[in-house]
Amino acid sequence: MAFLSVPRSRACPHTRRRVSLLDLIVLGRQRRKLAKLDDAALRDMGLSRRDALEEARRPAWDVPHHWIR
Repeated sequence: MAFLSVPRSRACPHTRRRVSLLDLIVLGRQRRKLAKLDDAALRDMGLSRRDALEEARRPAWDVPHHWIR
């Protein structure tokens, strides 16, 4: 599973955060790009092709848990 980043200005580990439409669009774009990376790049991140494709297939509303805690 890949952990996608949130801009530092919006990341706050101790408070609940609202996920905006823009966040969902950016997340979808990151997931599509992750699926297109070559095997060498995925290996550098410690991911397999299967992990990348699994992450890319997740629906837009399935956001990382640390976004909503």
